[in-house]
Formats: sequence, structure tokens, C-alpha cells
Amino acid sequence: MTFNLHPQLERDCITVGRLTLCRLLLMNDKQFPWFILVPEIEGITEIFQLDRQQRGLLIEESSFLAEQLNTLYKADKINIAAIGNLVPQLHVHHVVRYRSDKAWPAPVWGKFAAIPYSEQELADTATIMTGALDLND
Repeated sequence: MTFNLHPQLERDCITVGRLTLCRLLLMNDKQFPWFILVPEIEGITEIFQLDRQQRGLLIEESSFLAEQLNTLYKADKINIAAIGNLVPQLHVHHVVRYRSDKAWPAPVWGKFAAIPYSEQELADTATIMTGALDLND
């Protein structure tokens, strides 16, 4: 079975690379360092639908991403969530938060209109993340 990224994620995000299980996306909103892991398994909407090995790998990849984001961005908090009310495809948000950000302490979802990255900002972020995470193309 082939994997297809949900159209909403395609519209809102940029693919940064791939880990073993997940595709790593960057939400195209420079107000918040906001990354999304999407297990590349067709038809999965919930973590419990993954087999035991895949669940373990998702937790490892999520933890690794969060640790790297914390180091790279000097976060006050990393918000991690798999909500999926609007996009049913399983995806896990990793949002770098600061006590000084404009949404703190509320969630960032739907708070403000997105401000897209410039091409240079996208290239710089992709380079940083590729180096920090040893991503696959």
C-alpha cells in the first residue's frame, strides 16, 4: 500500500525529511517553530492502530525530535499533541513554546493567521533540521 499525505498537511506544511517511520514536516508559520511527525503508514488515524514496534518507533522519533528542538531552539516548553479532529491522518505536532510567545500559555492552534516562511528561512530551517536529525531524503 502506498502512502499519501493528507491534502491539508500538504497545503500547510513543507516536508523537511524522513526518519525511519515518520515524515517530518514544518508547519509553514514562522511565528512558532512547529514540526509534525507523520507515520508513513496508510489508513492510520490513531497511535493504538500502529503495531507494537511502530508505536515504539514513533515514541523514539518523537522524543528524539523534541530533544533536538529543545536544544536548537532553547525552548521553555515543547508541546506535543496528536489531536486529528480536522486532519484524521495520524500526525504528531511538536511546537516549541516560549513564555514570551504571543499565544502563551494557550495552544497555538487556530489562534493567529499563519505567517509563511520566506524561501531563505525555509532553506535555513531545513538545513538546520537535516543536520540535527540526520534525516533521510
